[in-house]
Amino acid sequence: MIARRYAPLLFALLLSGFMSLMVSAISTLRATGLAPGFVALWISGWLAAWLFAFPAVLVVTPLARRAVERLVKQE
Repeated sequence: MIARRYAPLLFALLLSGFMSLMVSAISTLRATGLAPGFVALWISGWLAAWLFAFPAVLVVTPLARRAVERLVKQE
């Protein structure tokens, strides 16, 4: 098991991985259709996207949390 102190990093890794996987699949499908080699194109696009998505999630998550706190009514 992974130590709890790494939970935010693990969350960012998994979130960025899943989101970039789905978005790259949709983008690749729209650009190429179900062409021969689709999976190879998709996976290479996904890995490139994940390289950018992971650090982006690390940077954007705190900003999004602050924005949500400002937009949500205090109880």
